[in-house]
Amino acid sequence: MKRFWLLFVALFGLWGCSTVDIEDYRAEKPVLELRDYFNGTLDAWGIFQDRSGKVVKRFHVLIEASWQGEVGTLDERFTYSDGSTQRRVWTITRLGAGRYTGRADDVVGEANGEAAGNALRWRYVLALPVDGKVYNVDFDDWMFLMDDKVMLNRSLMSKWGFRLGEVTLSFVKREAG
Repeated sequence: MKRFWLLFVALFGLWGCSTVDIEDYRAEKPVLELRDYFNGTLDAWGIFQDRSGKVVKRFHVLIEASWQGEVGTLDERFTYSDGSTQRRVWTITRLGAGRYTGRADDVVGEANGEAAGNALRWRYVLALPVDGKVYNVDFDDWMFLMDDKVMLNRSLMSKWGFRLGEVTLSFVKREAG
């Protein structure tokens, strides 16, 4: 009987958990317009933490971003603390009403994004190489515009619903000119 009550309490606790909705940020300022923020040169600094919270990678990303109408290109060049490098080129399409889709070579299928107020939620599956194997990992990104230069990003990584780790990034937009 004790096991039954423990299971009941655990399940009730899960049902009671609410999820954050992008609409929760609709009134937040400054308003994030992807075409404005991701336009020009940006720097980002980040860390990857495993599920225990240990920082296992640090990195810098140089981003060259531009738009042609409703289609944007983000050319990301990663430099990791161990000296390794990586490049990812995103093609992002603005669908209207705060919705976006995106593609990159290591993204499985299509990424889907939704913006409201100062926030963007970006969800996708990334083909992640680890020790000679490739794993398809779910990413749930939340980006928050702090001002016209700074944006913070928190990405939760999971596989089959199990949390694998977290990526935290700070973007800084360079002055034009």
